[in-house]
Amino acid sequence: MKVAVESIEGCKRRLAVEAPADVVQQEWERAYGRVQRQARLPGFRKGHVPRSLVKVHFSDDVRREVAEHLIPDVYRRALSEAKLDPVNEPDLQEVRLEEGAPLSFVAVVEVKPSIALGEYKGVEVQHAPTTVTADELTAALEHMREQQAQFHAVERPAATGDLAVVDYTVAIDGHEPSSQTGYEFLVGSGNVLPEIDGAVVGVRAGEERQVTLRFADDHRREDLRGRGGHATVKVVEVKEKALPALDDDFAKSLGEFETLEALRAELLKQLEARREHDERRALQEKVVDAVVARHEFTVPDALVMRQVAHRIEHARESVRRQGIDPERMPWDYEKLIAELRPNAEKAVRRALLLEAIADREAIAPSEADVDAEVEKLAQASQRPTPAVRRMMEKSGDLEGLRQGLRDRMTLELLVANANVRA
Repeated sequence: MKVAVESIEGCKRRLAVEAPADVVQQEWERAYGRVQRQARLPGFRKGHVPRSLVKVHFSDDVRREVAEHLIPDVYRRALSEAKLDPVNEPDLQEVRLEEGAPLSFVAVVEVKPSIALGEYKGVEVQHAPTTVTADELTAALEHMREQQAQFHAVERPAATGDLAVVDYTVAIDGHEPSSQTGYEFLVGSGNVLPEIDGAVVGVRAGEERQVTLRFADDHRREDLRGRGGHATVKVVEVKEKALPALDDDFAKSLGEFETLEALRAELLKQLEARREHDERRALQEKVVDAVVARHEFTVPDALVMRQVAHRIEHARESVRRQGIDPERMPWDYEKLIAELRPNAEKAVRRALLLEAIADREAIAPSEADVDAEVEKLAQASQRPTPAVRRMMEKSGDLEGLRQGLRDRMTLELLVANANVRA
């Protein structure tokens, strides 16, 4: 078999492949046999159509059989011979497949870049960790109070901070009107259109207002950009927010604390743990960014687009969890790809560099490390550890877990060897 490899733009490689005629003919004979066993023609039983008639009546089926079996096999052997590990499916071009003749084709693929590692230890970064302040602790307690807030119906007009219960109808130019009854939102929270939010301020239960709408030219929904319309909003009920007192009874209501001071102490402990984690992540990002800045290399477009696709699917899943069918939303994929691409490319560049450093340093998690992580996942999901491991092996997630551990160990190496200035 002949295999010629040519480097073209970026990470692309062009493989010119030719398989000898005898190999092709062997596959052609096998294909005739497979098709003949299934062939049916008037006057012949299934599987008893003569080879000469199979050639006449089922030539397209035979050719398809040869292509489906031979080309992938020859392609895999060509990759092995060329010592290439593509990151995408091949773009097959110039395919020549005829009975009794050599098979030839061109496969254009992308491969991971060969990264010439420079100095990655001892990078200088500036990082001054911060501690949890009294104001942050107070804000966290206030957030807990907000979560325990209760709302009571009042007779006065709605004001900012109230919970408004409304019936509304929205009519947008070029769209069918849509209505909803009993819709609730916090006035001033920004969770509804600003025109509707402002319309309820100063309005009592039972009163109604009409407002004019206009959507921004850069609205997230392409079909609404620059469009106008109007909305009719009727206030059904106004509810005033009542926050619980910040005292021992409040602490006890949470079910775990006897006093407010005990609640403060535990909350401070949690905030400090979260801050420590966030500071560690921030330091890692700074160190990796500094290491990446020292290395120039091309990243495969296929990996970047795979990362973009993953992020788009994450956005679609987020919409789905909100009870909205993502298929019914007018996604502007061209704009979305353009917005996501820079960070996706950064993530790919980071991952490739960490992989290269891990290879250089021979970093690999032990089976004990993997077992410990699987155990944590099993405890979190309240499932038997062996069952979780089998499930992860079957889905391929176990290999992803190993890669995650390897990345974490590589990050720890880089941070441990960095020159961190406050």
